[in-house]
Amino acid sequence: MHESGAAAEAAQDCGTGRPGGTREPAEPHGGAEPPAGAGAKGESERALEALERELSVFIRRTRASSRDMARAVHPDLEPGAYALLVRIHEVGAGRATDLAAYFGIGKATMSRQLRPLEELGLVAREPDPADGRAYLLRLTEEGRHRFLRLRRERRERYLELMASWDVADIGELARLLHRLNDVKEQAHRTAPPPGQRPTEE
Repeated sequence: MHESGAAAEAAQDCGTGRPGGTREPAEPHGGAEPPAGAGAKGESERALEALERELSVFIRRTRASSRDMARAVHPDLEPGAYALLVRIHEVGAGRATDLAAYFGIGKATMSRQLRPLEELGLVAREPDPADGRAYLLRLTEEGRHRFLRLRRERRERYLELMASWDVADIGELARLLHRLNDVKEQAHRTAPPPGQRPTEE
């Protein structure tokens, strides 16, 4: 489905009913009144279904794009490599354990994803001045050069895709995505381990 069509469908699923945001007139009925809050609950469920659908499309396309971006950095890199480079560039230098916690993956998985970045000379380890037993990871000059080149190309692509968008709308989208990410991060931090979650009676 084309993005504009999906967005229009999502808007209607959220309860707008018809273009322009107006609703269909309510049909008369002689039955009992619906329970209080039933309409609001149904509208909320439709809104969440629309959000889930659009996020699923976005995530699927982002994953495909991640593969392309990783290969643009180097043909041998896995899809998650670009996100790792982004995060390491953001923090300047960070521990592997902190990176694993940020992405919500295990230490072994993080080590496996970092290994090719180090072997290709894109990321290097250095002693952590705060802890002689630990190491910090930072981009090498080659890694920074490749990352910044790819990021420029990616931003130019977004500028093309969103050329018709108002700047305020782009800022609002970024704000809402940041808010969603914060909620998910807080839930991840407070959730008990899978084996310790309570079961329903």
